[in-house]
Amino acid sequence: MSVFAGPFQTPRGSAIRELYPYLSLPDMISFAGGYPSPAVFDAEGLHAAMEHAMRAPPERWLQYANTQGEGPLREALVSWMARRGIRAKPDEVIVTTGSQQAFDLILRVLVDPGDTVLVERPTYTTALQALRHARAQVVTVGTDGEGMDVAELEAVLAKQRGVKAIYTLPTFGNPTGATMALARRKRLLELAARYESLVIEDDAYGDTRFEGEDVAPIAALDRKRVVHLGTLSKIVAPGLRVGWMLAPAEIVQRCVIAKQTVDLSTSPWIQGAAAHYIQSGALERHLPRIIDAYRVQAHAMVRALRAELATSLAFTPPKGGMFVWGKLADGMDARELLRTAIEEKVMYVPGAPFYAEAEEPDTMRLCFSMTTAERIGVGAARLGTAFRRQISR
Repeated sequence: MSVFAGPFQTPRGSAIRELYPYLSLPDMISFAGGYPSPAVFDAEGLHAAMEHAMRAPPERWLQYANTQGEGPLREALVSWMARRGIRAKPDEVIVTTGSQQAFDLILRVLVDPGDTVLVERPTYTTALQALRHARAQVVTVGTDGEGMDVAELEAVLAKQRGVKAIYTLPTFGNPTGATMALARRKRLLELAARYESLVIEDDAYGDTRFEGEDVAPIAALDRKRVVHLGTLSKIVAPGLRVGWMLAPAEIVQRCVIAKQTVDLSTSPWIQGAAAHYIQSGALERHLPRIIDAYRVQAHAMVRALRAELATSLAFTPPKGGMFVWGKLADGMDARELLRTAIEEKVMYVPGAPFYAEAEEPDTMRLCFSMTTAERIGVGAARLGTAFRRQISR
């Protein structure tokens, strides 16, 4: 008899992290991991914010902290969300150790084994891992260039009664980079109300728009049945591990209890630094630099892919976020192509891990944020060579 719990008897790790050993190969160009660029980290500003936090009395930053999150940071996050039209109160916010913990907490308090959760097809692979560990029944809804297909959503909700939650990355989603149109967001809320489902809005990339007009977050349209997840990982630094959840009070209360059993609290020193970084205006001043860098890198990737792969890779140019989602021509399997690509010293993530069901093996995710514009051109040329080699085989 196995001593392990069901989800961990034959666990599946992250397909992205399994690629890490190849990063150490000489001259490897990686379009794989969805990391922000270290070149745009505001190290000087964060040093100053951390030193400011350390000037507080020791019990403020060396002692255990409030499980829900320190008041100054929750107030700062409320102000930050207000920039995009989200109205909230500090007591509706819980600070988490990254937004992934926020998602884990909402699953803990919401989902019993066998409960149904709807996700986009494709969707964030680590969210799928968390849902499997929660033993949820995962049902998918298709997407296109404007995000979740709400007509399909309506059909699924009508057929699949008792859906606990609808999980969506509506703005520059991972992996597709697509943004859900405003009309679809409103329709999603109407359907969630009709079928009494909770909407979990993962807004990790919402502040990274470098082209086009902003679209209101779902939480800005209606707060009644929306759980909004945010993070500083993509706009400050992932090493801070600062995320948050905005939710109705009865959900926050239960998530605080769940967090008590996980880590007691997020680091009070880091919370103090993050609060100062936001309240001092440093984040507001630095964010344009990040957006400008990603605009340059995204445009470089679009130009290079069009030049090197032409009609062999279909994709929609991104307007924010970190990713290009592509579909290979000739029914080529992206997993098989990856082996040849690694021989050519370039990496990406095959699309299969982003599907809960009905995988599309000819899809791939390419991240442009970790690579300079010049290296993006070299990597795309290598990818083109790999594609032609694979075709010849």
